[in-house]
Amino acid sequence: MARRQQRRRPRFPVNGWLVLDKPLNLTSNDALGQLKRIFHPEKVGHAGTLDPLATGCLPIAFGEATKTVPYIMDGRKVYRFEVTWGTQTTSDDAEGEPVKTSDVRPTQDEILAILPEFRGRIEQVPPIFSAIKVDGNRAYDLARDGEDVKLEARVIEVHRLDLVECIDENRTVFEAECGKGTYVRSLARDLGERLGTCGYVTDLRRLLVGPFGEEQMVTLDELRAAKEAMMVEVEEGEEPPVLNPLENAELIGYIKPVETALHQFAEVRITGDAAAKVKRGNPVLLRGADAPIGPEEIYVVSGGKLIAFGEVSKGEFKPKRVFNL
Repeated sequence: MARRQQRRRPRFPVNGWLVLDKPLNLTSNDALGQLKRIFHPEKVGHAGTLDPLATGCLPIAFGEATKTVPYIMDGRKVYRFEVTWGTQTTSDDAEGEPVKTSDVRPTQDEILAILPEFRGRIEQVPPIFSAIKVDGNRAYDLARDGEDVKLEARVIEVHRLDLVECIDENRTVFEAECGKGTYVRSLARDLGERLGTCGYVTDLRRLLVGPFGEEQMVTLDELRAAKEAMMVEVEEGEEPPVLNPLENAELIGYIKPVETALHQFAEVRITGDAAAKVKRGNPVLLRGADAPIGPEEIYVVSGGKLIAFGEVSKGEFKPKRVFNL
C-alpha cells in the first residue's frame, strides 16, 4: 500500500517584531512553537531566553527581523524579582533543590545599606544551572548529571538596583536594570551571602528588553483569540485550512516594524540609484547637506521601507545587513 503523502503546510512572509508576555511554566522555545502555529511564519526566533519560572517580555523576531536580533540582545533589560531569604537552592530559584539554610533575616535598612555594592560594573559568577558552555557542554546539562561545575566570574553592569517592597521578613522585591549577561538569580544569591544569610528567586518578571516594554506586550491568549476570529467552518473530518495571518489586521497589528530594533541608530533616507546599489550590497556615497559623515552605524530606508544597516565613514555607507521587505 502506498504511503499517503503528507501535505506541506504553507508558510507566510511575516516580517517584524512581536513582544510576547511569556506566561509562567513555559519555556521560551515552547512559546516560540505556539507562535509558529498561530502565524505559520517562514522564519522566526526569540531574542533572549526566559526561564520557565519567569514571565514577561520575550521579543520575537519574524522573517527579516531575525537579522536584527543581536541589537536587541545587547540592549538593557529591566527585571522585577522577589527574593526569599533563608534558603539557597542548586539553581538559585524555586526550580532547584535546597542546599543551604539560614535563620538570619535581613532588615530593610540592612538591605538598603549594601545595594550600592551591587550597582555599576561588578563581578558575578553565573548559576551552574545556566546555558553557559563548559568544555563544549551546557553548564545545566553537566549540573543535572551531578558533575561539579565551576564557572568563572564575569564582569557585568547593573545600571540600577532598587528595593521595591519588603513583603515580610522572609520576602523582598527588587527591580534591576542591567546589561547583557546579567543573571538575576546570581544577584539574589550574592545579596543573600552579603547579608549573612542566603536567598533565591521565587518570582521573576522581565519588564523591558531594549525598546520593548510592558505597553507593547501581548499574551498568547490574545493572539489565539485574534486568530480564531478569522477561522472558517469545515466539514467533519476535514482539516481546517491554514489561514494567512497577513490578512488578519488584528493579528498583524501586534507586529512592530523590523527597524524598531535599530532605534538607537540614526535613520537616513536614500532614493534612486543609491537605493538600488545598497539593495545589492554595494557601498554608496551619501549626498545632501544633512548626510552623515561618520564614523557611525546607521540604517537606511527608501520608499518608507528599511533596506540596510551598516556603517558610514567619510561619507560612504557600507551595508552590513540588507533587508528584503
